[in-house]
Amino acid sequence: MSQTFTVAIGGAAGQGVATPGDIFAKIFARRGLHVNTYNAYQSIIRGGHTFLTIRTGVEKVANMGDRIDLLIPLNQDTMDRHLRLLGPGAAVVYNSDSIQPGTAADGVQLCPLPVSQLADVTRNKVAQNTVAIGASLSMLGVGFQPLEEALTEQFKKKGDAVVAENAGVARAGYQYATEHFRPFSRPLPMTENRYAVVGGNMALAMGGVAAGVKFYCAYPMSPSTGVLHWMAAHARKAGIMVRQVEDEIGVINMTIGAAHAGVRAMCATSGGGFALMSEGLGMSAMIETPVVVINCQRAGPSTGVPTKTEQGDLWQMLGAAFGDYPRLIAAPTGILDCFKMIPEMFNLADRFQCPGLVLCDLLLSEGRLSVDPKDLDFNAPIDRGELITSPDGANGDYKRYRITESGVSPRAIPGVPGCIHTAATDEHDEDGVLISDEFTNPIKRRAMMEKRMRKCSGIEAAVPPPRLEGPRPADVTLIGWGSTQGVIQEAVEILNEQGIPANYLPIRWLVPLKGDAILEILRDCRHTIIVENNYSGQFARYLRSETSYVPNGHIRKYDGEPFMPHHIVEAVKEQLAGTTNLSVPMHEIMV
Repeated sequence: MSQTFTVAIGGAAGQGVATPGDIFAKIFARRGLHVNTYNAYQSIIRGGHTFLTIRTGVEKVANMGDRIDLLIPLNQDTMDRHLRLLGPGAAVVYNSDSIQPGTAADGVQLCPLPVSQLADVTRNKVAQNTVAIGASLSMLGVGFQPLEEALTEQFKKKGDAVVAENAGVARAGYQYATEHFRPFSRPLPMTENRYAVVGGNMALAMGGVAAGVKFYCAYPMSPSTGVLHWMAAHARKAGIMVRQVEDEIGVINMTIGAAHAGVRAMCATSGGGFALMSEGLGMSAMIETPVVVINCQRAGPSTGVPTKTEQGDLWQMLGAAFGDYPRLIAAPTGILDCFKMIPEMFNLADRFQCPGLVLCDLLLSEGRLSVDPKDLDFNAPIDRGELITSPDGANGDYKRYRITESGVSPRAIPGVPGCIHTAATDEHDEDGVLISDEFTNPIKRRAMMEKRMRKCSGIEAAVPPPRLEGPRPADVTLIGWGSTQGVIQEAVEILNEQGIPANYLPIRWLVPLKGDAILEILRDCRHTIIVENNYSGQFARYLRSETSYVPNGHIRKYDGEPFMPHHIVEAVKEQLAGTTNLSVPMHEIMV
């Protein structure tokens, strides 16, 4: 992973940070390079500080890395924050008309661009962005044609004149850099591969399409809103009914209603919206109607930090609704896994007629990753479980909640002849009729509870156990769940290179946890450390509650920004040396 290159673009909200990032990502992917992007921004429309990193390389890039190779500050604030973090071999490309560089470390190349001489800034307020892109690609050894093609695609909706103007501005920056700046020592490589760049929310939405979703409902709430945007934009083509409603209570009820009517139905929200869905999830469990709910976590509590990432909702998901009921909870480990998990979750939710909860977070939801298009050509097998859709499918004696050995009762679509039934949110008998006879209440209640909970054995058997990554034995075993996979994998690689044998246990399925399999893996591990993006160590507490296992150490981060590889590497070394610091330093690059 050392053979990567990271471009960082910073400025205020409203200065157009995203567009240069889109162009860089597109050009890198078309050169056959992997891409990973992360945008740190504030919850305001204009002003504040926005910082986008685009990391690229020949090998897969699963996190934003530890260093910046090229900094493009669009304002003075970004220069002041980040110049000191650049090391030898890095460069900073900036508008010398409005930005002063300050003191850089030895070996950092300062590349001032006289933007007002290269572009008509009275006509184009964001000309510095385009000039900087051109200059940067010249220094990276990329020809001008790929940039011209990317600009044409980016601005074609605005007309030929706008395309021509931006291409001219970019060419001026490209030529100026060629004449005045030192190119990077290693030109940006090119491979024969071609990749697509996919965002996490897009991947979740596309996973819904692959799963056969026909109803999607949501109330906009960052960072899950991108799922709604994609679904709305592609609803007609995908044959999906998309609805935005007044609040998340309406969302979960409409989603359950659509699922009860027989279609696959999905919704997405964040922690605050998920809180409103809690009682509805209990209804889904009681009437045994499968739904898939996505929670894209952000920093809490309450409104918290709406545009920052955290793994703080695990216990909220574990305790969603009240009472005991079977459920599925899984945390995708990467952006591509966001796509693959949704069909998998739907098949299990349908098969066991229970809620399926997907625990994503902002890092994945709003991040972007290069993927092989073949990985998106995914003909997922669809398993609707024991679903009755034909007349007289129950031979005229249909009991919706028939007590079975597996706990799963054949489910009829409303309106199927011979399958009239009651779907009640109160406790009920096999035919759905509410339990009202005081004498038989305890017996029937116990029978129905045991029926529903017997599904847990089938769910446990249907879900694969986690697997240890890396050599066994090792001096240290890192344990993580969900989105920490990519950064932990790189930290393990660095530790091994530095002579500290390390391996990694990623946890994808949270319910069922597969505790026996986890204990079997950890039994022979010498020093175990749990890595997670929250303050209280939510997974560590969950693992202990389910298995009594207590790790040797913890690494936790809760400043709203994701881990970087060196955070984990340095913390591992400290803990192996006997220190007790359980958190990592503030985010050096983003703050």
